[in-house]
Amino acid sequence: MQHRIVVLGAGYTGATAAGRLARRLHREDVAVTLVNAEPDFVERVRMHQLAAGQDLAPRPFAEMFEGTGVALKQGKVTALDADRKTVTVAAPDSAGERQDEVLPYDTLVYALGSGWNGQGVPGTAEHAHEIAGRAGALRLRERLAGLAAGESVVVVGGGLTGIEAVTEIAEARPDLDVALVARGALGDWLSQKGAGHLRTVVDRLGITVHEHAGVTAVEAGRIITGDGTAIPAAVTVWTAGFAVHPVARATTLDVSGTGQIVVDRSMRSVSHPDVYAVGDAALAMGPGDKPLRMSCASGVPTAWQAADAIAARLTGGKVPNVPVRYFNQCISLGRRDGLIQYVTADDRAKSAALTGRLAALYKEIICKGAAWGVAHPTLLPVRRRRVVRETAVVPEGSPVRTAA
Repeated sequence: MQHRIVVLGAGYTGATAAGRLARRLHREDVAVTLVNAEPDFVERVRMHQLAAGQDLAPRPFAEMFEGTGVALKQGKVTALDADRKTVTVAAPDSAGERQDEVLPYDTLVYALGSGWNGQGVPGTAEHAHEIAGRAGALRLRERLAGLAAGESVVVVGGGLTGIEAVTEIAEARPDLDVALVARGALGDWLSQKGAGHLRTVVDRLGITVHEHAGVTAVEAGRIITGDGTAIPAAVTVWTAGFAVHPVARATTLDVSGTGQIVVDRSMRSVSHPDVYAVGDAALAMGPGDKPLRMSCASGVPTAWQAADAIAARLTGGKVPNVPVRYFNQCISLGRRDGLIQYVTADDRAKSAALTGRLAALYKEIICKGAAWGVAHPTLLPVRRRRVVRETAVVPEGSPVRTAA
């Protein structure tokens, strides 16, 4: 028997973790299964580009993981029993009918990530578009393509996703009336230089900004703010936050109020030692004991941490403890402009910022690098280690599982 490692979700974090585990452990000892609802890797950080009409190169998992030893299972995760250590996956059979399959595991990596969050605002589900995934981005793309000159597009949410979406749309469709609605001031978390550059770009692109405006309702053709103001919106794009996948909340796992799995520094569940959570799905603490924000910048390092901890515990090695910290926030402002805001380890803006075309190039390199890292999980040489026998005990006092 092999030690069965099941990875749920093949976004940046799940795919990275699966590839890293395959690179560190012998195939004779472990079976790594990667479960995902789609057959292709989705570059989530580019969904605003897809919505604005740009085409993205397909990245099939079958090609990305060919020869790595990672087994791919396409299907939707519908249930997790953390006590019996099983996952239920729904996938269509040869006749197209839904078929449930139960996958047992010895170690689980939970990387189901997050989706859009309507924040309970009436009308969001019925009238707003989202770009948290490929399906939503493609629906928005089709809707934008059908708009006539002069029609209005309103992006709700003044965070990174909202800023990237509104600038991308305004640049791609200068004939539209594009607006951004932010709960606070535009770029209020940025340095003076960063916020100033953001305002310059927004003005150049002709974007109307409604600051200090909370949206209380989304209706057909308009949104309503807290003071009763109606803002015309032929298309509303909702980017006001994300919500984690609901499966974990329905289990006996220790989760936070947001539904994130509570983990230790190695990304191991504090309640179930055979479960690891990474990326948006994990409530992980960073520098200053502040929770890591939902982002690719947080997710990929947590995937490295989890994979290395699993490999160490299975092989009797020392569990690494590399703190996850931040260096910068990379923001695209259309295809020809960008903003790199340098930050402290705990994600507070420094005075320094890189702007303009050089910043746009920097951001593009970061995006390509993240995708490259997922697409080449076993390219770099590494010494694979053998799984130790079940009698071995890790320092925490928890027996390692093996199939040696």
